[in-house]
Amino acid sequence: MTSLFIFAPFFLLVIINFPLGFLKGRCAFCLAASLLLAQVLLAAFHPWLFWSAYPDCLRQFFGFPLAVDNLALIMLFVIGIVALVSLLTAQDTLAGEKQKFNFINLLLVALIGMNATVLVTDIFSLYVFIEVTAMASFILIALEKGKFAIEGAFKYLMLSAIASVFMLTSVAFLLLTAGDISFAAVHHVLTNVPGSFFLKLAVGLFLCGLLIKSGVVPFHGWLPDAYSAAPSCVSVLLAGTVTKISGVYILLRLFSSVFTLTPALQNVLLFAGAISIVFAALAALTQDDFKRMLAYSSISQVGYIILALGCGTPLAFVGAVFHFFNHAIFKTLLFVNAASLEKRFGTTDINQLEGLGEKCPVTSVTSLVAMLSTAGIPPLSGFWSKLIIVMALFSKGRFIYAGTALIASIITLAYFLSLERRIFFNKGKPAPAAGGTATQISRGLNPAKNFSGIACAEILLAVFTIAGGLGYAFMLNTWFLPLKAIWH
Repeated sequence: MTSLFIFAPFFLLVIINFPLGFLKGRCAFCLAASLLLAQVLLAAFHPWLFWSAYPDCLRQFFGFPLAVDNLALIMLFVIGIVALVSLLTAQDTLAGEKQKFNFINLLLVALIGMNATVLVTDIFSLYVFIEVTAMASFILIALEKGKFAIEGAFKYLMLSAIASVFMLTSVAFLLLTAGDISFAAVHHVLTNVPGSFFLKLAVGLFLCGLLIKSGVVPFHGWLPDAYSAAPSCVSVLLAGTVTKISGVYILLRLFSSVFTLTPALQNVLLFAGAISIVFAALAALTQDDFKRMLAYSSISQVGYIILALGCGTPLAFVGAVFHFFNHAIFKTLLFVNAASLEKRFGTTDINQLEGLGEKCPVTSVTSLVAMLSTAGIPPLSGFWSKLIIVMALFSKGRFIYAGTALIASIITLAYFLSLERRIFFNKGKPAPAAGGTATQISRGLNPAKNFSGIACAEILLAVFTIAGGLGYAFMLNTWFLPLKAIWH
């Protein structure tokens, strides 16, 4: 019943848009939340009855094959949990039932695109659903129609269009050369005709497109603007899963089981990963806006995944997917923390957010957990995935890159501890009063309202981060070490 991951959100999208008033508002939220929770549970426990006992009757309506494996299950879980958290955040931060309903519609479109991206097994279908996800993302970024949001969406659109040209050209070359665009056929041709110029060009173009989608340096220009200018709930979705599924996941999938990771491509990925790690970490040091700092931190953490992929060993691949999972959780938590502060105090300017520890105890504690995990402090989840990546680099003899990863973690710890001290533990300046800005009031937001959705999301993600660290051995043996079988 794999196809239900695509059909279920599509059916729900159709149902909630019937001209029946009761399907909108709270009902639409409950239905969407139930769907996302079901996806999380199915991906986490994947019961045999669901996957195997019944024929997938709906698949006959598709013109493309679908498949699910351990990597796809991890991605479906990540998509479900991040989308659910984004939905909870939207309920507390968006003004007006109409805007919330529009968000739910766009979220379901993005969900269809991301789930299908994870499940398809041919390159053209992969490209199509990347674009479905991207189109929903453009509109989500500009959902509140602010000047900076529209500017961020425009930058994302322009660079995404360039990436789309690269990727579609690559698909054309692969079709002309291989005669087929299924993963298996492309892998067979790349293995048996390694010296083909058009095949090399196709792989190179697709790689460039994916690096743009991933926001890797030097293709990162759109990402800080998009993350910081988008509504808080959209920033959660973008940082937690959209960018990673549209770019990083596809890199992991293609270079693990479809494309051939040649020494030249290894060097490109290693260099791109190292530059992203260092440049973005240093750029984060200079930011005065909480969300922009988190955006640059995201670029840096994605660099670790690219670095591990470039290492080119099964252990490094396990570390890359493990860090993908961890980063989706703790970076989503940090953007939820930013949403909480913006909701309550009307700003994400670090200079105006000082001494909030007593006023925001849940946000204070959960942000500390997420920041320490991001910096790779034991025993939190981020430590173990970074440790595996560094071990894989050392075992491969990539000592300079391993050292770069370690130094960047120290820089990450430095700017996050400084951020935590300034926002939550600075006693030298009185905490700002909770209250709405003129902008918030004009948008109909009520900062005094109890935002239980955000608080629940913060606690849930913090528990995942701590549990992922304390139970890393179980997670490795159950979810991540079996991924070695995927690496060709």
